[in-house]
Amino acid sequence: MAKQGGIIPLKGTIGNITFYKSKAGNLAREKGGVDGKRIANDPAFVRTRENGAEFGRAGKAGKLLRTAIRPLLMNVADSYVTARLTRTMVKVIQADATNIRGQRNVIDGEAELLRGFEFNSNARLGSTLFATYTAVIDRAAGTATVNIPVFDAMKMVAPPTGATHCKIRVGAAAIDFEAETFVSGSTDSSNFALVPSPPVALSLSVTLAQNGAHPIFLVLGVEFFQLVNGSLYSLRNGAFNALSMVEVSGMPVDPDTP
Repeated sequence: MAKQGGIIPLKGTIGNITFYKSKAGNLAREKGGVDGKRIANDPAFVRTRENGAEFGRAGKAGKLLRTAIRPLLMNVADSYVTARLTRTMVKVIQADATNIRGQRNVIDGEAELLRGFEFNSNARLGSTLFATYTAVIDRAAGTATVNIPVFDAMKMVAPPTGATHCKIRVGAAAIDFEAETFVSGSTDSSNFALVPSPPVALSLSVTLAQNGAHPIFLVLGVEFFQLVNGSLYSLRNGAFNALSMVEVSGMPVDPDTP
């Protein structure tokens, strides 16, 4: 891989050299690799095909999860979240002890490995919110709840420069990775001014289907705002807004399973 020089950057392929643009600038590299038809059919590449199938499954699962909680992700800035989530989904799939390689999936894997995943690596929840909280998923009731017994916005968040207010955000999703469908919801606290004020107790709950049969994911976040001429404006660059997976309930246990 080499950087391009010159006034006009090139894009496309000339001979065996491919020119392209990336975050690192305008680059060039030599074409190479094994022919796609050989990878698809040669027994020597069976492991490659298995890994490719599971990686593709992980990518689709990650996209479905991001779509399910999209309203909370819109103001969270992390350009690498897709790649990071896919890598974690690969680990979830690789934990599947039921199916053979190449056919392992999220449903039979360990969805709980997503617990603690940070959707914004630039603003981790533990470095943004300092309040003690509990996260509970109640399958029978169909609820996903975050309780913060004592919340003091002035003392328990780390706001960016210019922020005057914040709010706590909670979202949950029950996802059918096989059918590629989901049921999701979110709820927010009121807006808290970042000034000295009496602490309050918060209980934020999302209602899903009772006795659901799919994995349930619960996220918790903090979003910051700026008060201008009497109106609150979200700090839309999202660099300091945190969002984290605080609880996961994988597939429910089948009562008929011995």
